Amino acid sequence: MSKIFVRERRKIEKGEKKPRLRIVGVNGNDIKLYSKHIRKVELEAIANETGAQIVYLPVHGTGNKDGSSK
Repeated sequence: MSKIFVRERRKIEKGEKKPRLRIVGVNGNDIKLYSKHIRKVELEAIANETGAQIVYLPVHGTGNKDGSSK
């Protein structure tokens, strides 16, 4: 079974009409994704058709541009 690892984008504004998820990696040889950013409904449709499992990676704090979380 293939797995698609995703996380939420860090630089996202409320009401922004850009894809919310970023593909981090894919495990398995039966799927290849060409997009780095993807909408949740698109990702779920791909997973349903290919039988892949979606793994949502945890989000660690909000963070600042300098790498600190203050």
